[in-house]
Amino acid sequence: MTDTDTQPRHRELGLTDHEYALILDGLGRTPTDVELAMLSLMWSEHCAYKHSKKLLRRLPTEGAHVLVGPGENAGAVDAGDGLAVAFKVESHNHPSAVEPFQGAATGVGGILRDIFAVGARPIAVLDSLRFGEPASSQRSRYLLEHAVAGIGHYGNSIGVPTVGGEIYFEQSYEQNCLVNAMAVGLAPHDRLTSAAAAGPGNLVLLFGARTGRDGIGGASVLASAELSGGTGGDGGDHAKRPTVQIGDPFAEKKLMECSLELLDRELLASLQDLGAAGLTSAASEMASKGGVGLDIDVSRVPLREADMEPFEIMVSESQERMLCVVEPRLLDQVTAVCERWEVQAAVIGEVTASRHFRILRGSELVGEIPVELLVDDCPLYDLAPERPTTTLYGGGDQRVATDADPATQLKALLASANIASRLPVYEQYDPVVQSRTVRRPGEADAAVLALPVLSASSGAGGEPIPGIAVAIDGNGRRVAVDPRAGAAEVVYECAANLACVGAEPLGLTNCLNFGNPEKPHVAWQLVEAVEGLAQACRDLDVPVVGGNVSLYNESPEGPILPTPVIGMVGRLPDVRHAGRLGFANPGDRIALVGDFNPRRDGSEIAKLHGSAPAGALPGKDVVALRSAHQRVREGVRTRAFTSAHDIAEGGLLVALAECCIAGGVGAIVTLPDGLDPFGEDLGTAFIVSGPTEALAGLRVIGAVGGRELNVEGLLKLPVSELSAIHGDGLAALVS
Repeated sequence: MTDTDTQPRHRELGLTDHEYALILDGLGRTPTDVELAMLSLMWSEHCAYKHSKKLLRRLPTEGAHVLVGPGENAGAVDAGDGLAVAFKVESHNHPSAVEPFQGAATGVGGILRDIFAVGARPIAVLDSLRFGEPASSQRSRYLLEHAVAGIGHYGNSIGVPTVGGEIYFEQSYEQNCLVNAMAVGLAPHDRLTSAAAAGPGNLVLLFGARTGRDGIGGASVLASAELSGGTGGDGGDHAKRPTVQIGDPFAEKKLMECSLELLDRELLASLQDLGAAGLTSAASEMASKGGVGLDIDVSRVPLREADMEPFEIMVSESQERMLCVVEPRLLDQVTAVCERWEVQAAVIGEVTASRHFRILRGSELVGEIPVELLVDDCPLYDLAPERPTTTLYGGGDQRVATDADPATQLKALLASANIASRLPVYEQYDPVVQSRTVRRPGEADAAVLALPVLSASSGAGGEPIPGIAVAIDGNGRRVAVDPRAGAAEVVYECAANLACVGAEPLGLTNCLNFGNPEKPHVAWQLVEAVEGLAQACRDLDVPVVGGNVSLYNESPEGPILPTPVIGMVGRLPDVRHAGRLGFANPGDRIALVGDFNPRRDGSEIAKLHGSAPAGALPGKDVVALRSAHQRVREGVRTRAFTSAHDIAEGGLLVALAECCIAGGVGAIVTLPDGLDPFGEDLGTAFIVSGPTEALAGLRVIGAVGGRELNVEGLLKLPVSELSAIHGDGLAALVS
């Protein structure tokens, strides 16, 4: 007999003895099976944030442009002209490690529902992905191939463009990949919708797909515990595959259009998507936000499998479902809209004044839980952080000699998995559907999307066409070196990417991907990273409007690199002036903007040398950083700069090579004395090009022209060779 066979049911469901005692006290009795299942999910790490909620309170959430902050399905900021931009990033890490195609696909589906649940039409998807080393791992190549296919399948099918993203490869993600999906949507201010249930006597209506057994236990079995590191080159952890949801993007398309029409016609009192913990989470959170109770009759829930038990119906995570509250007088109109979109709808309950969540099967009461106990009373834990005394992550194989000449090292970097062109990935996504995309992947440091124009003459007669820019960034390697400084760098770099296209940040969302917070060294990483994020947000006056925490990203080999991911949205006054990264005009001068103090600790060249992520990161002069961002943003907006590109992974030489490759033109450059060409200082400095007069007061280091990247005293390489190396690098590693 195994330990699992003998342990109490609450432990099997992930509840501690202490938590179970709190439940007994809160109920005043032993919970029924359905109550225990519901409480175990709502008290899981994934739903309750019990190890991170106290920390998240340190993040600044207020700002001049904030319309909806944390607490709703997605945050929203004011984009001007009465338009709101709703956006959020979430993780689907463990499901993607178990079944990468469906895990990634349903991650996209879930984040899109978060966007239209607040009344916004989704207009873009971005993704942030992490896998093990592709050159040495068949499993990592398998996960990459199928996760990318899942993202492309869902986004392409539903008609939402994938406009940007990032991918990194590190050994620590071998058993626990990361799949973070971000979605962006647009809505008039007055269509922004709350999930709060209201009005005792109003009806609770479930619409969308039928409920099945797929995804049962996903929030607790997958997202709130470490992976076992199961065997198999095709994903491992096979026994957990039934907990992974199955997605249908065509069903979601109908669901989205149906939801938006219902909101346009003002037929709903509230709207909530069904994600983790299914009906349990959606209904209880609606009740909690509205200060009401709910009665749900599981016998009225449309099912795919007729013999489902009440607890299965309540915790199923079947996809493409929404829950809404409807006034009885509007029910016929609501069901008529659902019928027109061929979306099944069923009244499954009603709002009450009881502040209790009652679950019925016909006339039989099978569960009754106070809403506060279910949603608010999960204990929040204080972390016990301890700074590790040794490096947590080892170095890898040496891929280029430390004494190799600069040309050899540059070529090795351009071909490396973390810097090579992402074309083999993003060519699988449709970046231009909906016809809003102004800068697609590879053209600029951030995606640029045009907003609806209020004047018919906008753009045609010189009138500006307003737009937004979106970027997503993370760098677990540098956060592992110094969690506080590294996490702050992620915010700075994301803002730098927006500056390169001429956009000013409006707000950000985050996804905090860490290991087991009950371990002191992981707790230290998490605490330090959140402090770094909070400080960087204050430094740049960029509020946090929402996000996600994904913990227990750990396998028997250890935790992942600490990986906070930042998604940021900014506004451009005119998308016709949006910046590009590539050099364009022979004769333009090239300048270095910003207080650039590169180091090799935690850098990509250090990785290729076989070094572990350790050491120290450069300090930041925040005043100089803000000034550099503003200088670049204004230079792009006024068309003074022909190109702008931030200096990021790989350092200055890689940035110069990327500018040459993107523009198909060479450059002659003289580096400042003593500047490490491969050191990194993320978020602080830029390479810009433009006419001589436009660069007045800047540190000019060269000129655009020719067919080679000629860095005096270091290297001279044809742009065609650099382009081939960069373009073929990732394809060669994953083939």
